[in-house]
Formats: sequence, C-alpha cells, structure tokens
Amino acid sequence: MQAKPIHSPSPYITPPLLRPPPVHQASLSSQTITKPKPVSVPIPNTDVVVPGRILQPVKPFIEPDDSIAASWDYNFLFMSQRSETTQPIRLRVVEGAIPTDFPSGAYYLTGPGIFKDDHGSTVHPLDGHGYLRAFSFDNATKEVKYMAKYIKTEAQVEEYDRKTDSWRFTHRGPFSVLKGGKKIGNTKVMKNVANTSVLMWGKKLLCMWEGGNPYEIESGTLDTIGKFNMTDGCDSKDHGENHGDEFWEVAANLLKPILYGIFKMPPKRLLSHYKLDSSRNRLLTVSCNAEDMLLPRSNFTFTEYDSNFKLVEKQEFKIPDHMMIHDWAFTDTHYIVFANRIKLDILGSMEAVCGASPMISALTVNPSKSTSPIYLLPRFPNKPESKKRDWRIPLEIPSQLWLLHVGNAFEVKHAHGNLDIQILASACSYQWFNFRKLFGYNWQTRHLDPSIMNVKGENALPHLVQVSIKLDSDYTCQECDVKPIHKWKKSADFPAINPSFSGKQNRYLYSATTLGSRKSLPSFPFDTVVKFDLANNSVQTWTAGNRRFVGEPIFVPKGEDEDDGYLLVVEYATSMQRCCLVVLNPKEIGTKKALVARLEIPMHLNFPLGFHGFWAAS
Repeated sequence: MQAKPIHSPSPYITPPLLRPPPVHQASLSSQTITKPKPVSVPIPNTDVVVPGRILQPVKPFIEPDDSIAASWDYNFLFMSQRSETTQPIRLRVVEGAIPTDFPSGAYYLTGPGIFKDDHGSTVHPLDGHGYLRAFSFDNATKEVKYMAKYIKTEAQVEEYDRKTDSWRFTHRGPFSVLKGGKKIGNTKVMKNVANTSVLMWGKKLLCMWEGGNPYEIESGTLDTIGKFNMTDGCDSKDHGENHGDEFWEVAANLLKPILYGIFKMPPKRLLSHYKLDSSRNRLLTVSCNAEDMLLPRSNFTFTEYDSNFKLVEKQEFKIPDHMMIHDWAFTDTHYIVFANRIKLDILGSMEAVCGASPMISALTVNPSKSTSPIYLLPRFPNKPESKKRDWRIPLEIPSQLWLLHVGNAFEVKHAHGNLDIQILASACSYQWFNFRKLFGYNWQTRHLDPSIMNVKGENALPHLVQVSIKLDSDYTCQECDVKPIHKWKKSADFPAINPSFSGKQNRYLYSATTLGSRKSLPSFPFDTVVKFDLANNSVQTWTAGNRRFVGEPIFVPKGEDEDDGYLLVVEYATSMQRCCLVVLNPKEIGTKKALVARLEIPMHLNFPLGFHGFWAAS
C-alpha cells in the first residue's frame, strides 16, 4: 500500500533561475524563468575495458553546449525537497528486474534536504538540514520500498514551524550567510544538521555530522530518537607531550569559554567519517578539540567499539600542526592522518564576525610547503613495533595534496620486518580548494555556480590517488610517493570498496567519475561509475547517459569473492526531472549487462544530491 506523503504548499522547489540575476535584484518572483524542455534521450553505455593498460575510450557523443541548460541541470541536484513520507512507498522498476539473489537489507543515504527558507535566505549545501532516505530490499517479495524524513535535530526543530509548515533559517552554520536573518551578533554557528554520513552499528542507526554528536534514528520509521553521545566516556590514553606547548595551552583555555559558552560549540568535534575494521569487527571513530581549529596544534581522540557498541580502545594524540581533516585511514597497526594544513585568515575573520561572510572564512588553506605531511599513529602503542619510530615526525609526500575521501588502506608485512602501506583515496589541489566557494555557493545570487567545480588544470579538482609508503624493519621511511590510480586523471571522488575487505588488501576499487562529454560540465557532476582492477591494471566504466548524473556508489556484498555482489548508486536524470536508484553488477561493468535494474522515485519525492550512504544487511 502506498503512503500519502506529507505535502507542504510547495513540496517540490524548482531549481533556481537559469540566468544569474543582477546583484541588486532581491527576489526571483519578478523574473521570467525559462526551463529547458525535457528531452527523451537514449541511455548510452560508454565502455572502457582495457586489461594491462589504459586506452582512451571511444570518444563519447559531445552534445552542443548549452550553458543555460547546464546551470539548470547543476542546480537541479540541489533543489529543496520539503515533503516526507509517512509510510514506505513501493518503487516501480522501470528497467531490468531485482535479482533473485539480491540480499535483504536497507540502503540508507543522507545529505541536505532544504537550501532555501521562506524569508530570503539560502544556505550552503553543507549547512542544509539532514534528509535521510531509506531503500528497503525484501528478498522474498523482490520489492524495494522507499522512505524519507528530515532528521529532527535541535536546529531543524527551531527553524521549521510545523503549524505554518514554513521554514526560517536562524542558524548561520559554518558555511552560510543568512540574507533574511540576523547577521551581526548571530552566534548560532555550530548548526548540527546530521547530513554527512549514516551508519548502522550495534543495532543503532546514526546520522553523523562534522562538528558534534550523531543523531540516533529509529530504523523502521526513520523517526529521530535524539542525540547519541560518542564524545564522552572513559579516559583516553594520552600519547602527547607538551614540548613547550604551554603558550598554546593558555590560548586554548582563553578560547574555551568563548567557543563553548558564546558559540555553543561542543568541546569535541566528532568527524563524520568512521571506519569499519572487518577483521576485528570494530567501529573506529575520531574526534578533535573545538579550539584546535584556531590553534597551531591538533588533538585527535581515536575510539574503537565492538559489535555491541562497547568501547574497547580510546587514545589521544597531540600533534604540533595546524590542520583540518575530513577523512582518515587505518591499517592493522596504524591510524593514518593526512595533514591538510590551514591557517587563520585575519581579514576573513573580521568579515565573518561582522556577518559579511561565512564563519569558515576565518580559516584558509596553508600552501606554504610544497610537501604534504602524513602522520602514522600507533594503533596499539604497547606493541614493540609501535615504539620503533617517533610518530610525531610526519612522513612527507613530495607534492601538495588536500585529501578528501579514503577508499581503503592496508599494510603488507614482509618476513624480514619491512612494512608496505597502501592508501587509496581522492584528493585535490590546495589552489582549488576554497572553503567559501565549495559547490559554487553564493548567498547573494541564491543559486550555485557550477564553474568552480569545473575549472581547468591537471590534478586541481578531486581525483583518485594511490599513496605508497615503504618502511624498513626499523620503521624508517624508505619511500613515500603518490600517483594517480592507473593513470586515471579524470575528476573523480567517493572511492568505495567491498566493505568486507575494509582494512585488508583489496583488488577492486569503485568510484564516481566523469568522462567529460558535457562541455559546460566536464568535471562535475559525475555521470559514470568506474571500476579499477588493481591486480591486472584494468579499468571499466558504466555511464548513466546524457544529462544523467550519479552520486556515491555503495557495494552490497553477496558471496565470498571480492566483486561478488551489487553496486547501488542514485541517478539524477535532469532531462526527465526524476531520481532513480540503479542496481549494477560489478562483474559486468564495462559490458552491456552492467545495468541490472533501475527503480524510479515518484516525481513529487525527488530529492537533492546525497552525500554518503550505508548498506545494512538484514
């Protein structure tokens, strides 16, 4: 039985205007909006199957450039969706069929749901309220049911008026400027929107954000239970030393009353990216101190939980470096931190305090060094090998990299004691990464400019890299190098693997990428899923088609083989104004049999681009 969604007066918000308005125009109501006509297009599958080496694929069809349509397509991915579901809705299969061996379980996807309020403000995608989507697969009935609800965070409850069914943004958030709200003196900066990642662990469904505790969700109804405390608990093992750090301790103590009291920041910032140790069946998380964002030192607290969510390991590391990390890695013996170096921006800080720019303007990247530091932190410090090298001294990659996401990391220990570490990740350049301009956000024009995500320049935009570290038997670094994975230099992000191989040596890597067929949108949004075979150096791709884009691929394990399972990826068909869930066969990527099924979300429930997802087997 299909549920009736909860409708607001405008459940589906058409993407912003196609032509950027003059800055002095305050609203969209007085302008004529011309949408490109939806077109019916075939769904090509551009294959790249190259054992041993990479060849250029058959040149895809290059459509006539239409910058207006490109802007409309781009902003379609960030349209607001105000509707929620009250009951699961059965999705219609429009192509293929659900495989008979597809396991029962649920695919959860989180990301922002709303970007514009009813009072003139537009927020950055990273500040959009978390909108949780759930796709439930039933192996017995071969049905897929869909649900979606907003995560009822403290900020969401304050900014959404249930009586009038309207929104008024009151929290600035780290990345936004409120046009219709208070600017100067607005200390509501830490807007926990729980929109970044989702996790099912110890029978708890958690939606996570980059700056606070996650929110627990009831998996059957998607109702919000409340905050789940993961930053307090037993004392950690402190592996840091002061080394003349007294001055910064004094500075930290002066900052704490301001950050904790006036700006209501939690003392610990839990990172939204977690890790699953498939060998030990553990959940790994990391948090850092709130004041470290403003100081040239970093405190990282790593925690490990067993399958019942019992805390089994907790330790803290003090690193004398001013850095920001979004993702990280682990191996059997190490936590691995890529130090994305940052510094205070004095002018940006003044603009942020005055409300003229986002609060994140107080920070900027620090490209003063030509290398990129990597810290190898001992995961089990009591083991003898952990004492062989001073973890406070970073390894240096001989090039600048701003690390974005990690697909996997693993180590290989040789008989003579040498240790090889491999990290598969996505990264971009310091020159491209800009806190204020991510996704092309502009609070004044109230639309997103896709040009920032499509700049020219090799290795500027997010791309896939393989970092190789070789340590001798004394754990002295013999080599630390980085290179593109299989020389794949196209823009790519969201690297993923079979989660059963997390922390182990893996053969296959999947990612969202682009083939560059869209002249106005050559690099982002992504339109292709790529599969790398790291053993025989082959690359295969599946492409969604013309004016169709994809998000993060998620692997659903089925058997013992590493690529025995299915890939799930959300497809955004802008030409049809529809969202679809696509099921791919990983073994067939690069052939006409790759697409197994395509399921259509009802048009009135179209949703924005999601960030990160999770597969929870029943």
